[in-house]
Amino acid sequence: MNKKSWIQDLKAIPYLLPFFVAYLIFTILPIFKGLEMSLFDWTLVRKMEFVGLENYKEMLGDPHFWRTLWNTTLFVILTTPTMVALALGLALLANIKTKLQTFFRSSFFLPSILSVAVISFLAIFMLQPYSGFVNTILHSIGIEAEPFWMADKVLAWVSIVVVTLWWTVGFNMVLFLAGLQDIPDSLYEASEIDGASRWDQFRHITLPQLVPIGRVILLLQILASYKVFAQILLITGGGPGGATRPLIQYIYEVGFRQNNLGYAATMSYALFFILLILSIIQLRNQRLEER
Repeated sequence: MNKKSWIQDLKAIPYLLPFFVAYLIFTILPIFKGLEMSLFDWTLVRKMEFVGLENYKEMLGDPHFWRTLWNTTLFVILTTPTMVALALGLALLANIKTKLQTFFRSSFFLPSILSVAVISFLAIFMLQPYSGFVNTILHSIGIEAEPFWMADKVLAWVSIVVVTLWWTVGFNMVLFLAGLQDIPDSLYEASEIDGASRWDQFRHITLPQLVPIGRVILLLQILASYKVFAQILLITGGGPGGATRPLIQYIYEVGFRQNNLGYAATMSYALFFILLILSIIQLRNQRLEER
């Protein structure tokens, strides 16, 4: 590298330094601080005493930890494949060249700009047992049942999954839509000359071209789903009977309600390593397939 290149690199440092300092303070240092907290009996007020791996031993024998981890994993299983398929379907619909194309794109993406408090309030309002919009619709089509959406375990999960899909599918739809627009039209034109049907074009052109962005969406969705917290807390509070309580809600309760930040940090690191392992597996599989 010559002297001129070094000078150009040095000129970039003042522009990169503010971001680097903020990243160091708000991301890197908290990671190591959290690891330190997991090794101590730590309250909201002060650090008490060094306990080593006792918090980790307690976590392995904590039934609430394993139950909330399973609840979170169940949420991932329910939402991730559904989210990917739904986002792809909406992207295909929004990519059709019609007069309603702008309407489709804006209406599909609009919910994703709402805050979690807004979507949670809308969900609670619509799922009221007697006067809610959903039950009113059920009555209008002849279904006389009055389902209590938040009081039944299965219905509570259905409510959370549907609300989450409606709220977040727009972002993934935009990613798929960008992938669709990057596919050269010449591929479809050549396939039409060869007599390929729309299904053949979708199976042999569209899907293979969307595999790279699909992997990214899958990884992002898994990570996002494992970090679910706010909508469940606001809609069901983790109920009924803790059936929908996710791991991050349990971490929040232990840290800020039970005043045990050390144990909360321990469970946070357990979740961190789960996400790290899943990310490594996904990236490794991607590299192997690219080879």
